[in-house]
Amino acid sequence: MVGRPRSEVARKAILKAALDLCERDGYPNVTLKGVAAVAGVGRQTLYRWWPTKREVLLEAMTDLVGAEMQPPPVSGDAGADLVVFLRETFAVAHGVAGRVVVGLMADAQADPRFAEELRARLIGPRRQALRSVLERGALPADVDVELAVDLIFGAMWYRLLNRHAEVDERLAEEIAALVARLG
Repeated sequence: MVGRPRSEVARKAILKAALDLCERDGYPNVTLKGVAAVAGVGRQTLYRWWPTKREVLLEAMTDLVGAEMQPPPVSGDAGADLVVFLRETFAVAHGVAGRVVVGLMADAQADPRFAEELRARLIGPRRQALRSVLERGALPADVDVELAVDLIFGAMWYRLLNRHAEVDERLAEEIAALVARLG
């Protein structure tokens, strides 16, 4: 191992500082210098662990939504499970997490390697969790699950990017009701 091992206290302080700065100043205005200052760590520590702000914020997001990566427990009512999943997902997306993910997605457009990392660590696990919920019986057998995942998350992304409407409980319920009408 090269250098000293990461301090978990410092790591958590850095991730919290990155999210706090993103919430306060917006994703484009977050800098590693600012994160280091707010976290109370040296910039070299930060640069050694994360060479860019997007990598810090991706780790912060995977820590923040780690517990939500799993689908909700099976209740026996596939439609109700879908509503629970979407409410939880949209609640996270509604706050600073939504702004971070939009910024990460924007960065991913110019960097195919980062795009793959974002898909592997954050987007892919969320897609798999939604797919799992839909496969409980929320969709008719003849509906393509991958297309349904795209449509559901597409509505969320469209609203996050255009900010023309909320990503909230109402959207979760409307999408679940629309999915139920497919059957």
